[in-house]
Amino acid sequence: MLKITANTSKVYDILIGSNLIKDCGKYISEVVNPCKAMIVTDSNVGPLYADAVKEALCSAGFDVYIHTFEAGEKNKNIETVYNITLSLAENGFNRKDIVVALGGGVCGDMAGFASSIYMRGIRFIQVSTSILSDIDSSVGGKTGCDLPVGKNLIGAFHQPELVVIDTNVLTTLPKHFYNDGMGEAIKYGVIAPSDLMDKICDDIDIEQLIFECVDIKRKVVENDEKEQGERKLLNFGHTLGHAIEKYYNFDKYTHGEAVAIGMCMISDAAFANGYCDKTVGDKIRIACKRFSLPTECDAPIEELSKIALSDKKSTSSGIDFVLPRTVGKCEIVNIKKEDILPFLKKGIK
Repeated sequence: MLKITANTSKVYDILIGSNLIKDCGKYISEVVNPCKAMIVTDSNVGPLYADAVKEALCSAGFDVYIHTFEAGEKNKNIETVYNITLSLAENGFNRKDIVVALGGGVCGDMAGFASSIYMRGIRFIQVSTSILSDIDSSVGGKTGCDLPVGKNLIGAFHQPELVVIDTNVLTTLPKHFYNDGMGEAIKYGVIAPSDLMDKICDDIDIEQLIFECVDIKRKVVENDEKEQGERKLLNFGHTLGHAIEKYYNFDKYTHGEAVAIGMCMISDAAFANGYCDKTVGDKIRIACKRFSLPTECDAPIEELSKIALSDKKSTSSGIDFVLPRTVGKCEIVNIKKEDILPFLKKGIK
């Protein structure tokens, strides 16, 4: 088992290894005294792992409840969050109790957000079951849900007590969703000064890949927990990626796929506007191709530009875009509202 310690406003460990779910009650009891525990999961993950997590928690002395919501990004909304908090209230949870998020990014975001607002904040644990969640969303304390006009527009920074990443559960992931998570791994390969991109394009042990991605994110979050500066680098490809997801009503592309397209589009625009050379976009496409990730879509750039202005990275003057200089180095550039469409159009072939 590998361990990374995040020294944020709350210090917590990220555990990475195989078969950790069967012992997760032991690990959780080491950071939280036995109490009521609400496992929040979705209709895909729950049937596979909820019973095992419940058994592990019960064996460690926890009084366990399960709340299951319908899987899918379309259900990442305030109604689902409300239902989680209602379940907590109806089962008598108080500030000494915990929420255990069992699932991928959608589950972790909503369960974490529900725990941040229930009784003005109770503790929660992340038990991650997807690549995307393993390497990105389970770490760093970003929680929230979507609004009809855009992704993650409601939320809070709420750090977990512990993150448990069981690499063995990845064997049950359909290849499509495994590849989806690799979109976020490619992002780390572009923003971090390391040989990670070469490893992604070659062969890398999945446990080591997760460790390297999490460690990159850990360092960034420790330096900028509330996303005032450096942490914005983690949004590479996301401004357009979120717009793509929204344009297709969260039906056509998964998050990792949309981010893959977003990374290619913004790299093309950066090249066309003199920020980087063509090899950046070429390397991103090679990595995306390895994991069958799309690199383009037919959404009109005018519409994506308009949607992007509703993104949470938008400011009064424009949008903070993450632009690559080379593979391994990006910078945050505020592009004025009136310049966004011309800037992006320049990268369209």
